[in-house]
Amino acid sequence: MSEFDGLDGLALAALVRTGKVTASELLEDAVQRIETSDRATNAVVTTMYDEARATAAGPLPDGPFTGVPFLLKDGGGVAYAGVPMTSASRFLADYVPTQDGELTRRYKAAGLVVCGKTNLPEFGLQATTEPELFGATTNPWNPQLSAGGSSGGAAAAVAARMVPMANASDSGGSIRVPASCCGVFGMKPTRLRISSARRRAGVSMRIAVLSEHAVTLSVRDCAALLDATAGPLPGDPFVAPPPRRPYLEETRTDPGRLRIVYSKESPVGAPLHPDCVAAVEDAARLCESLGHHVEERTPRLDSGLAGPFSTVSAGGLAWDIAHLERVTGKTARPEDFEEATWDMIERGRSDTTSLSAYMDALAELQTVCDDLAAFQAPYDIWLTPTTGAPAPPLGSFAATGGDPSLTLRRQGAYLQFTTLINVTGQPAVSVPLHWNDEGVPIGAHFVAPYGDEGLLFRLAAQLEAARPWAGRTPPAAHR
Repeated sequence: MSEFDGLDGLALAALVRTGKVTASELLEDAVQRIETSDRATNAVVTTMYDEARATAAGPLPDGPFTGVPFLLKDGGGVAYAGVPMTSASRFLADYVPTQDGELTRRYKAAGLVVCGKTNLPEFGLQATTEPELFGATTNPWNPQLSAGGSSGGAAAAVAARMVPMANASDSGGSIRVPASCCGVFGMKPTRLRISSARRRAGVSMRIAVLSEHAVTLSVRDCAALLDATAGPLPGDPFVAPPPRRPYLEETRTDPGRLRIVYSKESPVGAPLHPDCVAAVEDAARLCESLGHHVEERTPRLDSGLAGPFSTVSAGGLAWDIAHLERVTGKTARPEDFEEATWDMIERGRSDTTSLSAYMDALAELQTVCDDLAAFQAPYDIWLTPTTGAPAPPLGSFAATGGDPSLTLRRQGAYLQFTTLINVTGQPAVSVPLHWNDEGVPIGAHFVAPYGDEGLLFRLAAQLEAARPWAGRTPPAAHR
């Protein structure tokens, strides 16, 4: 066992700050962990050891995570100059950004040492990480199961203790779903809490649903990392409400007695697996035992979610691909993409996704926001299962019978809660409080009012103290 086992990012940074260990020593330990555990998980698709060694050996910024090894997702808004960024697509297999993305710059300023990039489904479009380009990332608790998606590589790497935290992004549950599948902590912040500066590609998704952040072992790491990376840039279409105090301070603040409503039925009428019902009931009992007022109630949404969300997503993807064609000088062809991805691009380009249809879809999604806001208004927190079922077997979302759209349709029931919160823009966390009889983690999903990540950090820190999870390590973890 490594002497650093059980330490989160802030604890590792404290060792560097006090001279008890060097950043280079932490990095070599992480390299060994990656080389050992990744054989079982296929979580890391690009290693950056040379770049990381040069960074660790040089002067590092005096940040909250100085010298701590870190992994980036191989897509989204985290370009790293000189390192391929494929989004797990053959279309971008040879794409190398020439400058860092804004969030990458913020990670570097926090003192993090980036040592690799993690796996994701093509363009982050699926709830499982099984891209054709890199192959499947397996669940650290059971290699026959999915690690979730789209940040499945990040969650598997953190669960397997390769690094204490890793970059992730969320446009339909892509932070919280893999956090639930892999038994780690995952927060989707308020929409645009972190500006990704994606001025061209992804603007439609950024306005409608996308959030960037991380998966972590500890609640306090998640809070401190958000303190280090949050904030707008000039030109952002809107700005998230400013926090009352630093998020790290929130983790040390008593939440008081909260009004918590929990749901063990779907607001869209989809079935829930009994294990997920058990997980949310268990979380509700835990909250009640901590002194919170807890009651059961399920919202009923008058407007549909799947149809308008699909329209916005397909239109946004087609627009993104058109931009990438200009950036790369390549023409998008069916053979450059997985079948389900190409089907979505074509739907986004078709006449059915006209400007009028797109605006109608946004209006319908706003109605969903209105309905949920009215439901949650009397309460501080809404508690749900993170997913509609435990981590599924690999291949569960594959298209069959010549119907490529089946991949995305099969995900509807699985993502029934997380996608809803991308639409509303609220902050939400998946907390690893429950493992089923098969030893598979199932997250509890806590949703706060718009702009109030602080409330989530106060509650999550209390839950972590009452039922700590960091000591539970999966079979794939470094030994």
